Amino acid sequence: MKIAVATSNDKDVDHFGKAHGFMIYEFDGKEMNFIEKRESPKIKGEKHQWQKSLDAINNCEIVICAQAGLKGKFGLKNAGIQLVEDEGSIEDVLERFVKHYNFMKKPLF
Repeated sequence: MKIAVATSNDKDVDHFGKAHGFMIYEFDGKEMNFIEKRESPKIKGEKHQWQKSLDAINNCEIVICAQAGLKGKFGLKNAGIQLVEDEGSIEDVLERFVKHYNFMKKPLF
């Protein structure tokens, strides 16, 4: 699955609609591999730029961001992209995602 992580500084997770780019990873259920960085330039002072973010990640299954506004959440849902909200460094957030993914895949009994 392709996972997009919203960021403006290539280190920390950012707000979906405000992020200047996305780090794209491929996750096969075991390993997380960086694929590419995609730009999502924003115009300073302009509101509701979530569509630019959505356009940048249109072939991803999951987006991880610190937050997303109501319009952004609606756009992601309509595009079939799962939203995961988490804060911190990209490294920490991806580590938590993998741990949670593995926990949820364990059998109950």
